[in-house]
Amino acid sequence: MRDGVTVHPSEPLPVQQLLLSAHREFAEVTSGSVSSVYPALAEADPHLFGIAVAGVRGQVSEVGDSQSAFTIMSCAKPFVFALVCQTRGLDDARSRIGVNATGLPFNSLAAVERDPSSRTNPMVNAGALVSTSLLPGESVDERWEGVLSGLSDFAGRTLQLHEGMYASASAANQRNRALALLLTERSALHADPEEVTDLYTRVCCLEVSAVDLAVMGATLAAGGVNPVTGKRVVDADVARATIAVMAVAGLYETTGDWLLDVGLPGKSGIGGGIVTVSPGKGGLGTFAPPLDAAGNSVKGQLVAQRLARDLGLDIFSAGPEALGPATQPIGA
Repeated sequence: MRDGVTVHPSEPLPVQQLLLSAHREFAEVTSGSVSSVYPALAEADPHLFGIAVAGVRGQVSEVGDSQSAFTIMSCAKPFVFALVCQTRGLDDARSRIGVNATGLPFNSLAAVERDPSSRTNPMVNAGALVSTSLLPGESVDERWEGVLSGLSDFAGRTLQLHEGMYASASAANQRNRALALLLTERSALHADPEEVTDLYTRVCCLEVSAVDLAVMGATLAAGGVNPVTGKRVVDADVARATIAVMAVAGLYETTGDWLLDVGLPGKSGIGGGIVTVSPGKGGLGTFAPPLDAAGNSVKGQLVAQRLARDLGLDIFSAGPEALGPATQPIGA
């Protein structure tokens, strides 16, 4: 008997049951602090907690505050990188942005200075600014409409800008402006630094939910095809490259710990979201605002670790059979 449901010892638990169990287990975790990087972020309710899973066949399971809106922040980075790779080609994007880990905080200036070509990684702010500068379009408005359309295609619905967060972030994004100016000085940014910083800020202030992140992750997991809408968003080789870069630096300087604990590529954001990708199986989206010292959702990390094990998703594991009978791939 599990949660009032009789389950045969060899029968996998349904995904929804596993989500409910994980939500109950971690709902009362109190460690971590809500981000204050931007004043509006500090207003987030620390008790909000949502989990969603989307499979590559289009199934979506969710629990808790899975529909609550929050700003995507750095969870947008892999998807912007994918859109740049789709339009410019992977080799060109790789040569301009870089794909290796910096081992430094997400907003490090030193990471830019220590590389002769100022290449970092599209999962950190410097690399994300370079990615943003490579978005196609003759004007800022064209680039904005293009990236908004692309991220909406990943989510399977039209995303909206949180105007209040955008205003708050725009008034407090001096660090990103400094990064953009440094990249310009080193001939590594490919558009006006003020325009790039503004566009990057707008993208980070798009509203999403845990369900959106799960579907976006599942789109990468399905080789670039949104499993809910059936629309191809990016090519399969671009989806693969994006997942690989997430594995390198998706949780910044703690990515190694994340991979050891979870065994899946992921990307966090200071808005409290984490998107996790299980190639060929699906995506996990979590939302819980309290963050650890590196800027990653505390509860989101615990959920990812738990569900990667219980769903048999760890890409470094011998497989579901080695994890016991209560395992079930997302796409099953």
